[in-house]
Amino acid sequence: MQTKLLTNTWVSASWDEYLNLIQDPALEKAKGYYCDGRMRVEMTPIGNDHACDHTVVIVAVGLFSALRNITLTGRDNCTYRKTGYSEAQPDVSYYIGDAANAIPWGTTIIDLGQYPAPTLVIEIANTSLADDKGEKRLLYEALGVGEYWVVDVANVQILAFAIADGGSKRITESQVLPGLNLSLLEDTLRRTRETPQSEVIRWLLTQFQDM
Repeated sequence: MQTKLLTNTWVSASWDEYLNLIQDPALEKAKGYYCDGRMRVEMTPIGNDHACDHTVVIVAVGLFSALRNITLTGRDNCTYRKTGYSEAQPDVSYYIGDAANAIPWGTTIIDLGQYPAPTLVIEIANTSLADDKGEKRLLYEALGVGEYWVVDVANVQILAFAIADGGSKRITESQVLPGLNLSLLEDTLRRTRETPQSEVIRWLLTQFQDM
């Protein structure tokens, strides 16, 4: 399988085949996903546009939460695993409210058989939009996350879904970060196309303070 590895697409594999592959030192920088007997290994280099939106989203969520006294703990490219069944490495993830300290310091891969799923998961979609809206959304439904955002880099759009009872529905305002209208984050991302991030974040701060 390793000599014929297809990256950035879903292929059939057993759980053991997936683990053997993703633990290969040659794939140290790869991102791995597994669900329902299929795996996806992402090897696409992270480009400027993806990296910039990634940064702005993290800053925006942190700033909003601090101003609204919302307790949260964020993770960047963390691995979540249900041994034998599924695995995901989202771009950004958060435990919010009472779950903020659910994962003890020193934990490596987060075992979802032992710990709860993250409250909010965010994927930054530049070259992977169709998959992020489709297969990965189904994966996060199965993992039991509370809310899922897809940041469409090319179209400067945030597709957000509330997840409950194994399914999901579109939302325009976050349910896990009450009061955060996602159109404001879209406006923030549009501004960063022409304006340095620090200036945009300063503008965003005033928007949050006026809410």
